[in-house]
Amino acid sequence: MENQIIELQFSIDTFYFLVCGALVMWMAAGFAMLESGLVRAKNTTEILTKNVALFAVACTMYMVCGYAIMYGGGIFLTGINEVDLEGVLAQGAEGGFYGDDGIGPYAPASDFFFQVVFVATCMSIVSGAVAERMKLWAFLAFAVVMTGFIYPMQGSWTWGGADVFGMFNLGDTGFSDFAGSGIVHMAGAAAALAGVLLLGARKGKYGPNGEIRAFPGANMPLATLGTFILWMGWFGFNGGSVLKASDVYSASSVAMVFLNTNAAAAGGGIAALITARLMFGKADLTMLLNGALAGLVTITAEPSTPTALTATLFGAVGGILVVFAIVTLDKLRIDDPVGAISVHGVCGILGLMLVPITNGDASFFGQIVGALTIFIWVFVASLIVWGILKAVMGIRVTEEEEYEGVDLSECGMEAYPEFVSSK
Repeated sequence: MENQIIELQFSIDTFYFLVCGALVMWMAAGFAMLESGLVRAKNTTEILTKNVALFAVACTMYMVCGYAIMYGGGIFLTGINEVDLEGVLAQGAEGGFYGDDGIGPYAPASDFFFQVVFVATCMSIVSGAVAERMKLWAFLAFAVVMTGFIYPMQGSWTWGGADVFGMFNLGDTGFSDFAGSGIVHMAGAAAALAGVLLLGARKGKYGPNGEIRAFPGANMPLATLGTFILWMGWFGFNGGSVLKASDVYSASSVAMVFLNTNAAAAGGGIAALITARLMFGKADLTMLLNGALAGLVTITAEPSTPTALTATLFGAVGGILVVFAIVTLDKLRIDDPVGAISVHGVCGILGLMLVPITNGDASFFGQIVGALTIFIWVFVASLIVWGILKAVMGIRVTEEEEYEGVDLSECGMEAYPEFVSSK
């Protein structure tokens, strides 16, 4: 009877893990729709191509080397189809297959699948920030390095438990990041910021006298759909990070994580909408969308310990902050077409800093050290890679290609050929 219970727990936890991974994978569709809605029509096909291609690249590179770098061990190609029932039962009797005891040798395939969709999410953040003027193949070349090396390295110091360059362990400093406000979102924003700085702004975005010109997105319904898809996928992102659901404590934790994730998104959206109304005199849809995403990013660092009201307030702070961050980056002439750096970077840092308020195991010192470690590593490593790519193959399309739209120059087709002219 005891063995049957252990087998059932293993099956439930593994199935839950895989379903949450599938929800996170669906976030790739959310990023694709959000970004294609917020760019101009003449750049839609290219942004869609990037989102599908980067997901494929991330899955392949993480399989070949990324997973091994992040969690140790050899290339992830052998042993995943073998089931050692005695080993499974022994591991279950010792304390479970997922959670505080880590992922055991009898569930590597489910763990890999859940982890690889996080890698793709991180890379998706980069695609929106460099939209409308970056060469497709330069972007994909960077994706190879980002998903195969840069992300896994910082992941090994955090979720992987390794010492930072053999010097110190972030866990010993009091660092905590439940589902990746820093490890996934801030890391993606740091890579994006490095690329944007080397890439420069879109032509005509900033005038000679300091004026900032708006470049409206081509399809607000798509952007809104993308936000709702991301909102839904985030339940897998945060909920799956509980790692199991087959015991009372874990099931209760999953429910709380779902509740707080939703509450933070709602709080972020409301706060951003009100802030935009007060600042601009209008109900700005793009700020509302980014506010909801800001709330989600903020709560991702610790969705299990706050109350629902606290999570709502945390999300609201993120929603207010993201509006000011987007405006500030524009004033600094850092051109981010979709607001990715503000949403995932600024609010990713905010999320990390809020963790010790409700989680006594974390410390503000540890959160600062962890945030600095992740940001400096990803930003500097990305800056080097972007710089090499710029010198070797160039990272920006020509001025004429940018004017015509990268859909034609990079993909040879328009997204809306019957309705929109790129000329």
